[in-house]
Order: sequence, then C-alpha cells, then structure tokens
Amino acid sequence: MRAIAIIPARGGSKRIPGKNIRVLAGKPMIAYTIMAACNSGLFDRVVVSTDSPEIAEVAHKYNAEVPFLRDHGLADDFTPVSAVTADALTRLDPTGDRFESVAQLMPNCPLRTADDIKDSYQQFRKTAADSQISVVCYGWQNPWWAMRRNERNELKPLFEEQITARSQDLPTLYCPTGVIWWARAETLRVAKTFHTDNRTGWEIPWQRGLDIDTLEDWAMAEVLLKVAEIDETAGLSVDPRGLHDNLSRR
Repeated sequence: MRAIAIIPARGGSKRIPGKNIRVLAGKPMIAYTIMAACNSGLFDRVVVSTDSPEIAEVAHKYNAEVPFLRDHGLADDFTPVSAVTADALTRLDPTGDRFESVAQLMPNCPLRTADDIKDSYQQFRKTAADSQISVVCYGWQNPWWAMRRNERNELKPLFEEQITARSQDLPTLYCPTGVIWWARAETLRVAKTFHTDNRTGWEIPWQRGLDIDTLEDWAMAEVLLKVAEIDETAGLSVDPRGLHDNLSRR
C-alpha cells in the first residue's frame, strides 16, 4: 500500500511553550517521531504539517518534508488534529490517487519505535478496517473505580455497580493515545476524522504510548529515555518494549 506519514506540529503550545522543538534527551522532541517514521521504511513521504517556520527548519534537518506552512485557521486551540491531517492529505494528493493509507503520528509521543509503526500497520492491513487508533491498557489505576468529587469533597463513583468489584473480575479498558493512527486515505478525505464506525484499536505498552502534554509527562519521558541510554551503555537490550521491566527492577 502506498502510504504517507503526516506529523501535525503547531507552534502555539500553551502548557509547554515551544514543546515540539524543545530538546528532549539531546534531540528536539519532534525528531524522535520523524526518525521512527523514516526508519520504518513504510512511507513514500514523511510530512510535517506546521504553521511555524522554526519547526519547519528543525523538521528539514531530520529529513522530513515541509511542503507548505499550515493556515493559521488550522493552528488554533480548537481545530481537531484529524482535520489538520485531512487538510495535509488533500493538499498533497488533491486527486486522491497517490496514497492508499495515511498515518497520523503525533510529535508529543516520542517513545514509539519504527517497529511499533510497522506492527501497527500489519494489524491495520490484517483487519481491513477503515481506521485504526493506538490505545494503551490502563495500569495501576483502575478506571472502573473512578470517582467524582464535589466542592464539599464528597465522592460519587462513575460506575456504581463496579465500584465494589474485584479488579480481576472487571474487563480490561483502554485509553486512546496519539502515537500511531491509521486510516484509508479515501476514508479520511471524506470523514476528516479517524473516529469512524469501522474503527479498531492497536495496543502499545504504556511506556511507548506516553503523550507529553505537561511538564510532569516531560519528566517521565526523560526518565524512560535515560533508562534506554543506560541499558545501551551497559550492552543490554535497548528495545523500549523492556523499559517497564527495567524501571521495576530499579
């Protein structure tokens, strides 16, 4: 399948200013996503959609294409990121005959690997879904036991029937993460979203599915990357699949 990777990266991050090109463990954060996409060998083009000349310059340095600067109307705090990806696809393939599939790779998810992209693609093809999003399994905090707290600190469970159940008796729940989202190009062109009726989920371990939105997330990513660096220096496996186990041993 002819595939294109689109990396949406606007310049107006509020919680972490300059987040997409801020240096994370020695590289601009966006570099990790570009490198994983290029190293996967799946894509005819790896394109960054941005409104920022500074992000475009960094993207070029790491061998991504930036064939246009995104309209400012698509770089606000309210436009869905899927609409940004659909806009880039329409610009780059106006007749709809160049690409069969499109991957949206968020730059604030820097811990995915090239192998993750390839594995997710294999499931996408196998299931023949219109779209596929990446998910992580909830870990040490059980979402079935979630509670709301009001101004008087009174608690009310979201799931009344499950609040007293044992965790092992409850079904597994998954949380979407922006790591790797796939869609048929024609589906995205028409729907302008990955949330289609025929949507599947591809699971990635939480440590590689981390979304960096806050400074606390940033600190966690630095720890995970440092663990990988220590293991590489020691001659151990540097596959991020083992990061969770390595952290547990420490």
